[in-house]
Amino acid sequence: MGQLTVADLMTPSVISIQRGTTFKEIARLLSESAVTAVPVVDDAGRPVGVVSEADLLRNRTTGAARDAGALMSHPAVTAEPRWNVVHTARVMEEHRVKRLPVVDGQGRLVGVLSRSDLLQVFLRRDRAIQEEILEEVVTRTLRLSPSSLNVEVSEGLVTLSGTVRGRDTVQVLLRLCRSVDGVVDVVDHLSRDAHVVDHLSHGARAVDRLSRDAHVDIRPGLTPVTAGGEKGAPAHAEQRERS
Repeated sequence: MGQLTVADLMTPSVISIQRGTTFKEIARLLSESAVTAVPVVDDAGRPVGVVSEADLLRNRTTGAARDAGALMSHPAVTAEPRWNVVHTARVMEEHRVKRLPVVDGQGRLVGVLSRSDLLQVFLRRDRAIQEEILEEVVTRTLRLSPSSLNVEVSEGLVTLSGTVRGRDTVQVLLRLCRSVDGVVDVVDHLSRDAHVVDHLSHGARAVDRLSRDAHVDIRPGLTPVTAGGEKGAPAHAEQRERS
């Protein structure tokens, strides 16, 4: 099952500024570009902070900051192109940010991802969701007969009915369905045949483990990275809930 990643959803054409960009230049850039925040990068193109409309307005009460270096919220919490939607949304929630600069392997800015970009996943058509569940989850991964299950999808809500042989298989089926892009929730109307021993394939169990990693905990090696700081370091207080 191919899930959408940050690379699929981000805006690749990135507007950025440097520490020396003045207050008025930033205000003009935000207005002309119809964006609410802009990353601040160093000479190598690595994000070091973010300046938002909220940062500019906050400065009006103090008048202490005149350029991006003084205005920016820092350090910048960044994302990687390979991250999936679930992990990225969790990072945004944990750091209370509305957008993430996306960096490559060298930490250089390659894009920006916003909350609205993540919501694109849920615009997927119900028919496409249903087909992926039947073809990829039921048939290819779990090797179940599609005729034994009924999969209905309405507005992203998946309803499963029919008989599945074994309790473990049911739990794996539910988890894998929830991991399909565009699924809002899964309603379980399945009948269990508890007297049948489960015979999940090695491949199905491996896919299930990946699914659980994506929805229960951060995938291995995907700790939040703060540009200019260490992995997992907390964002500066001024960075929180940027507009």
